[in-house]
Amino acid sequence: MSVQEMILKKAEGYRDEAARVLSDLVKIKSYSSAEKDVCLRIKEMCEQYGFDEVRIDGLGSVIARVGSGPKKLAIDAHIDTVEVGDPAQWQKDPFSGEIFDGFIYGRGTSDQKGGAASMITAGRILKELGYDGEYSVYFTFTVMEEDCDGMCWKYLIEEEGLKPDFAVSTEPTSCRLYRGHRGRMEMVARLKGVSAHGSAPERGESAAYKAARAALAMEQLNSDLKPDEDNFLGKGTIVVSQIDVKGPSQCAVPDQAMLYLDRRLTWGEDKDLAISQVKEYMARAIGEDESAVSVSMPRYEKRGWKEADYSQELYFPTWKIPEEHEIVQAGRRAYETLWGKPPVIDKWTFSTNLVAVTGRHKIPAIGFGPGDENQAHAPNEKTRVEDLVICSAFYAMLPYALEGKERA
Repeated sequence: MSVQEMILKKAEGYRDEAARVLSDLVKIKSYSSAEKDVCLRIKEMCEQYGFDEVRIDGLGSVIARVGSGPKKLAIDAHIDTVEVGDPAQWQKDPFSGEIFDGFIYGRGTSDQKGGAASMITAGRILKELGYDGEYSVYFTFTVMEEDCDGMCWKYLIEEEGLKPDFAVSTEPTSCRLYRGHRGRMEMVARLKGVSAHGSAPERGESAAYKAARAALAMEQLNSDLKPDEDNFLGKGTIVVSQIDVKGPSQCAVPDQAMLYLDRRLTWGEDKDLAISQVKEYMARAIGEDESAVSVSMPRYEKRGWKEADYSQELYFPTWKIPEEHEIVQAGRRAYETLWGKPPVIDKWTFSTNLVAVTGRHKIPAIGFGPGDENQAHAPNEKTRVEDLVICSAFYAMLPYALEGKERA
């Protein structure tokens, strides 16, 4: 029996078990920075299935390895989730992990514990096949992504020295092969006015009115932004997500204004360009010099479940990989070998840990994951059991495809 036949047989044989693994993970609440219980459960599972190495890094992520080859392939799932939101919008208990009619239901099924369940199954398959090829396959179950995407991998690369040759994100792609997404950053813009008594506003200079004009300028900037040169990632965007104004009292002209900005960055855009655009558009809108507009990037400094001190600025670089690149072509070969047809190749709308792996550290990567992107952060989140079967087979096949042995 060929490698691909054995992988497909095992993935199908573990269909129900993969669904139970995902159900088990969903039942364990794991909001960002509070993932301890789910990390310990994943560690237990990987040890139970005989992974060659299982450990927890200094930030709290679970690192499990199969194989001991000189090259490194990392397959990643973040295992934290966003919160539930309004419970009244859920038709089922968000933490039920219910398996029904070909779906698993609950918070994190698509974003993105489904990827984690498929990875656990893939590692189990590789162990049972006795994989001893060119790659050490690292399965990384990472923390705090929902709060600060990529920081967990920045830590792994810069502090723990785990720098793979190739990487795969298992964020939801509907079992399509992805090769890029826009980056993002967060900015705080501050404007100043001159306070005066509210009974005589003409004596002052309202920071609130400046903020209003500045917000409309961001609407114009969003309209003016252009797509990348090949229009693969599309255009960048900017939106004002918060506005706050204040002054000495409720009966005074406000003298301080803050606008919080979410900026999505297409190929060729970076933080310096984005900051300069905000300054230019806001200054023009309020009729002042650019020095009157203060723009900064906040930092993420929340502690995780291991109480480690680690932080980064809220900047997440754009990335994309050419379709002809080795890792994209290996993904294509793995898919075609398993299912006899080429995969759909596309991109994410949202951001993933690959902003650090590829955007910041230039490690070639692809995306392939169970579930649909539109389920992320939504009420009544669910994912297909079939996707878990497909993805576990794909992850197990990929190291063979990278070695050119997918038809051995």
